[in-house]
Amino acid sequence: MALEFLYRQPVRIRFGTGSIRALGEEIRSIGATRCLVVCDRFLRPTVEAMQKEIPEIAAVFSDVEENPQLRGVIEAAKLVRETHADAVVGIGGGSTMDTAKFTAAIARENADALACFQGGIPFPETRFPMIAVPTTAGTGSEVTQVSVISHGREKKTINNPVFMPTLAIVDPGLTLTVPPRTTMNTGLDAMAHALEGYWSKNHQPISDLCAIEAVRLVLENLETAYRDGTNLAARENMSLAALLGGMSFALPKTAGSHACSYPLSEDYHLPHGEACAFTLDSFVRINADERLETLCKKAGLSGTEELAERIKALKKLAGLRMTLADLGEVDMDKLCRDAAKHPLMRNNPVAMDEAELRNLFEALK
Repeated sequence: MALEFLYRQPVRIRFGTGSIRALGEEIRSIGATRCLVVCDRFLRPTVEAMQKEIPEIAAVFSDVEENPQLRGVIEAAKLVRETHADAVVGIGGGSTMDTAKFTAAIARENADALACFQGGIPFPETRFPMIAVPTTAGTGSEVTQVSVISHGREKKTINNPVFMPTLAIVDPGLTLTVPPRTTMNTGLDAMAHALEGYWSKNHQPISDLCAIEAVRLVLENLETAYRDGTNLAARENMSLAALLGGMSFALPKTAGSHACSYPLSEDYHLPHGEACAFTLDSFVRINADERLETLCKKAGLSGTEELAERIKALKKLAGLRMTLADLGEVDMDKLCRDAAKHPLMRNNPVAMDEAELRNLFEALK
């Protein structure tokens, strides 16, 4: 069979410690004169201080929830219009990126956020330019067209080209103060992105290369970054791993571990990275094949069994939840049903129905 694939990465990427200092220059480079900065709550004083140096920052929105809600998007879009902003900057973790992306997509044409969320109307074809500045090393959101937003208890992963950032500024220095547990959660999220993009049914050669390097970088640097957050080399390598992880799954999309992560987050309140990691080593064993063995060898491992054990050891090191007992009272029927019906499960190379998922979870007692 002839090799055929389509690869597209439209985001301009500026990577390097200290690159946040070029934010004002980059805002002007995209033709913006006034921008709204969406940021994590604890970053608000830092961003307000930046306003003194960057007059293009017209307003700051920091009311971002851990599982970002549509109401936050609506409030941020209202602020864009009130301040006559013509661009959006997201500075923070994955929740902030998701909010900023959705805001930039609807604010320019004052689109009905709820109707867009529910799929009743398409997202506008034109949007405001958006600059993504990650402060954690995990989501890879700065190079993907995905926004994960909730409306009440309804949580949606929306994949749409309007969410693709215009520019990514990846400054590893911004991750130096990330707490150890968050470092582990986000680092394992990057690992999940790389592995799932690699074994997704939609995998392709360029994404595969990004995935292999991302896995190698996580294995060589995550424990160091967890134990010593001030280690700049480890932080730089983890920021690169997160970026490559995002590029690994941006087109192929994720698979089984992410499908399971949604009910684990919604019903048992695991943070996203921890929820993905909960089943990741199990899926390494389930999806083990010649291709995955090749990745392991290129990443410096003996094979898939060592990869699964390394992931398990990282979870144990950080005290992440790893067993059903850690979750409390589990509704196994609902957990397996919700994971099996999630669209991402269809990307998994090994078919997983409710019965197979029950076996997976019961093995984690």
